Amino acid sequence: MSNVEAEPAELTCTSTPGGVEVLGPRDVPLGGPRAMSVRRTLPQKQRSLIGAWCFCDHYGPDEVRMDVAPHPHTGLQTVSWLFTGEIEHRDSLGVHAFVRPGELNLMTGGRGIAHSEVSTASSTVLHGVQLWLALPDAHRDAPRNFQHYAPPTVTVDGASVRVFLGSLAGSTSPVPTFTPLLGAEITLPAGATIELEVAREFEHGVLLDTGDVTVEGTTLTAGDLGYTGTGRATLTLSTRDGARVVLLGGEPFGEEIVMWWNFVGRTHDEIVAYRDEWQAETDRFGRVEGYGGTRLPAPPLPGGRLRPRGNPA
Repeated sequence: MSNVEAEPAELTCTSTPGGVEVLGPRDVPLGGPRAMSVRRTLPQKQRSLIGAWCFCDHYGPDEVRMDVAPHPHTGLQTVSWLFTGEIEHRDSLGVHAFVRPGELNLMTGGRGIAHSEVSTASSTVLHGVQLWLALPDAHRDAPRNFQHYAPPTVTVDGASVRVFLGSLAGSTSPVPTFTPLLGAEITLPAGATIELEVAREFEHGVLLDTGDVTVEGTTLTAGDLGYTGTGRATLTLSTRDGARVVLLGGEPFGEEIVMWWNFVGRTHDEIVAYRDEWQAETDRFGRVEGYGGTRLPAPPLPGGRLRPRGNPA
């Protein structure tokens, strides 16, 4: 998914006595006023990353058509996860694949990649999350790659868990990552309380998709991302009427990044160079074959210099 915000607004962040930081979403239109809208919780001023997770868009359920023309990425991996609908993916690696509910599509755009995303004709409703992972400095020029994985469902105290990255509840994803990470969908039945064993060295974020949930005693509203820092061996989730959440985790990233449009770099000058190469149609990004339209032009750069950002110490 293309990020069209040249100058992202800041979000509201509140802390609770239980140590859970609640990151509220903001609505962001994609592709103009008649196109789909997403709820964005990362990045923001107070918290740019959770582990290597640097971008979180949550959308639907909406009766809408997605048609995102070929656009570039550098220095990151995209993680597509659907609850409802189907999206056709094409990229400059030559991959033609489909994003379906409960199945992970992970694309690596280190040195550079381009891709398009179009909802299929049979998809009248779209509902899911689009996530980005920042690549560490040692691997941010990694070659183009694409991974697909359909995780099995495991049960924890009546809750259903699908682990698409990392390990949780005895389930491990075979998809390799460049930093230690966790990504899972968890569906809790009404009245459930579950205690999950998690890695102490990880920080975690719980995104509430539907229903109601409390995280370590802190109540989230729909679209909120509840953040917990490192040092926890367990994470307790409970619900009154049932809930579906996405659990994200990872070791603190420890590096500052510059993120603008669809690029992740380290300096303003790098971002300018990436933009120039995309506009010049160089080999860095390649070409997407099979998309029936023109590619997205890069938006104008902001007036000032882009600043590196990380998390508070």
